[in-house]
Amino acid sequence: MLTVSNLSLRFGKRVLFDDVDLKFTPGNCYGIIGANGAGKSTFLKILAGEIDPTTGKIEISPGERMAVLKQNHFEYEEFSVIETVIKGHQRLYAVIKEKEVLYAKADFTEEDGILAGDLEAEFAELNGWDAESDAAELLSHLGVKEDQHYRLMKELTNNEKVRVLLAQALFGNPDILVLDEPTNDLDVETVMWLEDFLADFRNTLIVVSHDRHFLDMICTQICDIDFGKIRLFTGNYSFWYEMSQLLLRQQAQKNKKNEQKRQELMEFIQRFSANASKSKQATSRKKALEKLDIDELRPSNRRYPAIFFKQQREAGKMVLEVENLNYTTPDGDVLFDNISLQMNANDKITLLSKNSRACTVFYDILMGEKEPTSGSFRWGQTITPTCLPNENTHYFAKTDLNLVDWLRQYSTEKDETFIRGFLGRMLFSGEETQKSVSVLSGGEKVRCMLSRVMLQQGNVLLLDEPTNHLDLEAITAFNNGLKEYEGMVIFTCRDHEFTQTVANRIIELTPKGIIDKLMTFDEYVTSEAIKEIRTTMYGE
Repeated sequence: MLTVSNLSLRFGKRVLFDDVDLKFTPGNCYGIIGANGAGKSTFLKILAGEIDPTTGKIEISPGERMAVLKQNHFEYEEFSVIETVIKGHQRLYAVIKEKEVLYAKADFTEEDGILAGDLEAEFAELNGWDAESDAAELLSHLGVKEDQHYRLMKELTNNEKVRVLLAQALFGNPDILVLDEPTNDLDVETVMWLEDFLADFRNTLIVVSHDRHFLDMICTQICDIDFGKIRLFTGNYSFWYEMSQLLLRQQAQKNKKNEQKRQELMEFIQRFSANASKSKQATSRKKALEKLDIDELRPSNRRYPAIFFKQQREAGKMVLEVENLNYTTPDGDVLFDNISLQMNANDKITLLSKNSRACTVFYDILMGEKEPTSGSFRWGQTITPTCLPNENTHYFAKTDLNLVDWLRQYSTEKDETFIRGFLGRMLFSGEETQKSVSVLSGGEKVRCMLSRVMLQQGNVLLLDEPTNHLDLEAITAFNNGLKEYEGMVIFTCRDHEFTQTVANRIIELTPKGIIDKLMTFDEYVTSEAIKEIRTTMYGE
């Protein structure tokens, strides 16, 4: 068990959180949520002992081991991949090294023999004989191929290092597991495996993630960091979100009687409990929800941006035609080949590829920013495509414009009151609208780019990893806005819930052609027939 007592953290006059008392118990998964800058990752660093709080203390039950997903991708450059994973269990790794030193001694004494016996007993107790095979199994499940297991970490790509460090955190069944954004840079199949692994995890799990589907599948509790406090809610993220929206509506309806409010809450909890069958955590969540004291529930102070998309004109019958499109890099790497498709009215397409560069290049070609190696494409005469690129640096570089003047560039309405109002809906208010765009955070830049897209009112949206850098509130608002959008969309997104609830057509670019299916994302990623097709198309 992990206990947090009277915890506070202050940076000068700024209070990140104050007077926090929490208990994290075995058998539960705690999802830490909060707006960008609320202190989610900082809170995890305090739990892991990497940062000292201003006041308070963290206590772990005696004998329990904590494992943390490391964020420094260059910490183990001179170690092999397998060794890096095993180093996740510090005591086991120490025993292995002590044994190596002991058995290498030229003058092995009787005392050394006794020590060796003790180390061998501890080694066996720590499951040391299976350490390499267990580490190899984790690595394989996380997409690190067997021929990489004994290479040095410095020989791996950054994406591969992320997977090794995740295997390190999972290794050896820790009593307390702390994960900060564990799904970053993972493909769909690996995320699904991780969801199953963590849903079966029977110890204490504490996780920060912007992936709502991931939180829904594994969490039994939500820790909400809001206005300097950390409050604990029973249930997964969807329950927290729907409950917070219901409480906010009730708060707005001040004349509603208490008994009527109570009845609404009870009906909501019962309905959610009955439908809590999506994940392996459903049973424990259902039991916890049934015991929930609704008198303790309070609405969240979280703010959501107003994200909505309108078309300046409706699209005609001809939207987009792509014929035999190919792109091969100067190094000879075929990103995609023989891509032919026709986009139809009402299509909301999620674009997939095992190589994320393929999707980005495809968007660049459609927007006229890159030439294909061969093939052609044609937009309909009534179509106004608008793109939200994955890389937005050049929109903000070499300029000291403030937010108002930056956004005014993309608006036909130049009035400052209008621009300020638009920025206000995107949570930029007051003096914030006057700061230079050159100092914006990643999430703030994406909100600015979203404002630009909304002002352009295109009837086809091209969205390349649009949820990158956004917090859960912005992702949720974006998701809802896109579901209501009446135009057409081609998008690539790592957020499972976003993709599942928006896409009605799945297109995957491969080096050997295209996979094009009218189905939901869940149907696509779970279909055995599709898996066989993908294996053939990628030549695996």
